[in-house]
Amino acid sequence: MSGKLFFVTGTDTDVGKTVASAQLIRGFVNAGFKTVGMKPAASGCIRSGDILINTDVEMHRAASNIQAPAALCSPYLFEPAISPHIAAQEAGVVIDLQHLKNCAQQLTNIADRVIIEGAGGWFAPLSAKETIADLAGLLNAPVIMVVGMRLGCLNHAMLTANAIMQQGLSLAGWIANPVDPQFARYDDNLAYLKQHLAAPLLAELSYCPEALNTAISPAAIAQLEPINSRPDLIKRR
Repeated sequence: MSGKLFFVTGTDTDVGKTVASAQLIRGFVNAGFKTVGMKPAASGCIRSGDILINTDVEMHRAASNIQAPAALCSPYLFEPAISPHIAAQEAGVVIDLQHLKNCAQQLTNIADRVIIEGAGGWFAPLSAKETIADLAGLLNAPVIMVVGMRLGCLNHAMLTANAIMQQGLSLAGWIANPVDPQFARYDDNLAYLKQHLAAPLLAELSYCPEALNTAISPAAIAQLEPINSRPDLIKRR
């Protein structure tokens, strides 16, 4: 199953995981793969009657080229815009990681590639004991890291990459997103990460609305096909 999955994480919340995931979906679609997105747990949903609508999920759906059941693409939806583990607790729901794995498995039966977008950062909690990292480990999928390019991003990126490495997972690549248009020394920070992260830089996202409708380049997608496991994810000085 892991050969069909890619897990998208971020160096923090609000670093552009959804935009990156949608671009990855479009990139795989353009490369000829039947591709769908999955958001295992989403909070901050909008209620429409008895239905909860999540903008992240809808962006995945718009980028996908296949129809998949909502129950598989977005198993856990919560209305409050708070951490999923708190929202689940308030709703009297337990986020079951095995159920999420089963949903991902079913998606691989109808899609060539499944882009799974995590919530928050790598250690964002899904319950009192389990985190996004635990889910990624259970899925054993190559990880794509979205780096929010702003002050502090070097530390956050290296910590996240190191955590992925310590868990024995493959860092397939990373994506730079200029979330702060006033970020000083962007190029210098980007150069540092390119030097110290052993995974390839797949793309630099644009700071503009058009980024929602574009795709990761064919060259970047080619770097993800096939994935080679990397025992060392961070270059040592």
